[in-house]
Amino acid sequence: MNAPSDVAIGFERQDVTAPPPTRSDFRSALGDSSSVGLALFPLGIALGVLVVHAGLQWWWATAITAFVYAGSLEFLLVGLIAAATPLAQVALTAFLVNFRHVFYALSFPLHRVRSRAGKVYSTYTLTDEAYALTTGESAHSWSGRRIVWLQALCQVYWVVGATLGALFGALVPAELTGLDFALTALFVVLAVDAYLAKRDIPTPALALVCALVARFVLPGQMLLAALGLFTAGLLARRAFAPRGETARA
Repeated sequence: MNAPSDVAIGFERQDVTAPPPTRSDFRSALGDSSSVGLALFPLGIALGVLVVHAGLQWWWATAITAFVYAGSLEFLLVGLIAAATPLAQVALTAFLVNFRHVFYALSFPLHRVRSRAGKVYSTYTLTDEAYALTTGESAHSWSGRRIVWLQALCQVYWVVGATLGALFGALVPAELTGLDFALTALFVVLAVDAYLAKRDIPTPALALVCALVARFVLPGQMLLAALGLFTAGLLARRAFAPRGETARA
């Protein structure tokens, strides 16, 4: 049996080596998602305005953003719904527009999310913004709860923005333009941050070349073609890279 002094020393050692308290996962995710929210919220407003100007009821904006939650597809979906497009065509459009998410799943840190419900929700809310934030260098130590909270907050910004835009859409002139540029500006900022975190010039150069080739060769399917070319280019680059560089990748 340990002496009282030994027990006391053990407690003292445990206190010394205990990690310092950290912020809650929710507060951390709130800070992580704040910059993205500055773009998602006004973009959601633009979607809500588009919904009511297309002749749909305001609640369509809330339903689409809450249950579809597919970014650019939602803007297309408004027109498809208003035109009563057949379901098969809607499904094909959704597949082509969101096919890039297949590649996101290869490196998205879903393994950190422990609960089954969390995994399902995290898979459902995997967007461009969530992927960019959770796969960066600074996110390697994030917990699963922090990742899920970040995705939930991103969806809240989107749903609230779209709902408010739909509710007050009648007050916005139909010819108002420029709100949808928030998404493009957001992607530019995310790309710049990714480059600053890891200054890898060949990767953005390869992405630019793939985009230009797809733009002029297959303009009707630019996104799908560019993603295919970019994936093939990354695989080829990895295959022919020196062994030491491949190990660090």
